[in-house]
Amino acid sequence: MTIGAVVFDVGNVLYGWDISALYAKLIADPAELDWFCSTVVTPEWHFQHDAGEPFAQTSAALAALYPAQADLIRAFGPRFNETVTGPVPGMLELVAALAARGVPLFAITNFSGEFWPAFRATAPIFDLFTDIIVSGDERLTKPDPAIYQLALRRFGLAPGQGLFIDDRPENVAAAADNGFMAHHFCGHDALAAELVRLGLRD
Repeated sequence: MTIGAVVFDVGNVLYGWDISALYAKLIADPAELDWFCSTVVTPEWHFQHDAGEPFAQTSAALAALYPAQADLIRAFGPRFNETVTGPVPGMLELVAALAARGVPLFAITNFSGEFWPAFRATAPIFDLFTDIIVSGDERLTKPDPAIYQLALRRFGLAPGQGLFIDDRPENVAAAADNGFMAHHFCGHDALAAELVRLGLRD
């Protein structure tokens, strides 16, 4: 089947994401910063938000475990946008080129439903997208097969009609098993070449 739509991940595909980008502003000592971001506020802890858990609840539980770091933990929610490090080089231009060509654009992102609106307000590129599935709103996260099945229904795509792009191999594999052609994102250039090969770009 001809590819008729492109479905993007957001974090580390369209926009860089790094918890330490925020906490480097708040913790001066490099060793303490490394400890904090590998032990206290970690991607694994944050994944709860992507799954739909409220920040008020997760931050209170974590602060109870690390009371000396409570203020730093509480900063994560209000300052979440500071963990976003900016557009991945070349990717917003690539999205705009696909849109100009008339390629339907969608996204499936593991992202907190609480944090998404404030981030979305900073990213007008998503005006070019027909629909975006935010895991925290659905309480489904990649690589759960159910989120890909939801995407096919929501986006109106037949199996094999959508190209899914993600930086995490487990998400790519799950997409390939659940109705998508899938591309493991390793940077703009390899993806641009794949889009040319598929006839989605000149």
